[in-house]
Amino acid sequence: MVSIAVSFFVIITAVSVSSGFRKEIRAGISNLCGDIQILPDDLNYASVQTPVPDSVSWLAGLKAFPGVKSVNPAVYKAGIVKSEDNIHGVLFKGTERDDTTTLGVSVPSALADKLSLKAGDDLLTYFIGDKVKVRKFRITDIYNGVLDGNDNLVVFAGIDDLRRLEGWEEGDASCFEVILDPSRRSVPKMKETATLVGTYILTNETEDDPDVAVTSAAGRYPQIFAWLDLIDFNVLWILILMIAVAGFNMISGLLILLFRNISTIGTLKSLGMTDWSISKVFLRVASSLVLKGMAIGNGLALAFIAIQGTTKLIKLNPENYFVSFVPVRLNLPWILSCDAIAYVAIMLLLLIPCLFVSRVDPAQTVRSQ
Repeated sequence: MVSIAVSFFVIITAVSVSSGFRKEIRAGISNLCGDIQILPDDLNYASVQTPVPDSVSWLAGLKAFPGVKSVNPAVYKAGIVKSEDNIHGVLFKGTERDDTTTLGVSVPSALADKLSLKAGDDLLTYFIGDKVKVRKFRITDIYNGVLDGNDNLVVFAGIDDLRRLEGWEEGDASCFEVILDPSRRSVPKMKETATLVGTYILTNETEDDPDVAVTSAAGRYPQIFAWLDLIDFNVLWILILMIAVAGFNMISGLLILLFRNISTIGTLKSLGMTDWSISKVFLRVASSLVLKGMAIGNGLALAFIAIQGTTKLIKLNPENYFVSFVPVRLNLPWILSCDAIAYVAIMLLLLIPCLFVSRVDPAQTVRSQ
């Protein structure tokens, strides 16, 4: 029962961590660049940009597109930030923020660590274009970015601040970012939706609309989505390994139980009980042990998920794992499916030692008594 409990604890924990990684990283990428980006063909963050106005003919229809949750304007601008004697290149992203503080920015924790910044500090920034422009931003908060470990340092600013920096009118944007429903954030569905969005824009644009390109987050960060698929593959092997460990431990336990009850088996067979009927008696005993171990393992795993989800006690190096803590997510359909698959697989494995019942000779066992 202890073996069963440990196996189910590992299975449920692995499934929850895998689901947590997928949720955190996909949400982080969506916040960073959207699930789908619609941007000008000649977009260059460092030089003079051609804006995409919100008066384009396809925008209203796109907001009602199947699977589209929202379409948000964004302004991007590359800059160089300076703090005392330290400088670093970053990418500013202007969004419609809840914080309406003029020149207020959110800084990634990786940049804050590099430049020894904290909330409330000033952030002197140089923007290189036809001429150098200097702005002094005020850091309103520091956030943990998903891709900070790869030097994808994005500073979030108010979209109006960056529009004024570029000399644009209200409604202009570097690009429009499409946020999809969570059910459409898998790689195949994301790419499929990006293709449909591109086709829709192509068939509905007018001569006055600027030429745009459509790209998905899966196409922009293929290595990250491949890493997530690798995690799922590892979870599959953990599931198989833990089922095998639990199953073979139960096989050895059931064999011991059968060996200790050879005389009882012989007596039952001499009284006319069939092999399958005798096997079902022992399978019921084994099933009870499996269910008890499964309940204990599930309980321990759910307790771990609750503690880790609340306290984020176990930390990770974001340079290697993209997040600073072990993410967990209570995915009940996956957990129940794994429980059912593991239980059925273990019970099928227990049919192997039940073959021992057919080899018991009642004449010999009764005589030995």
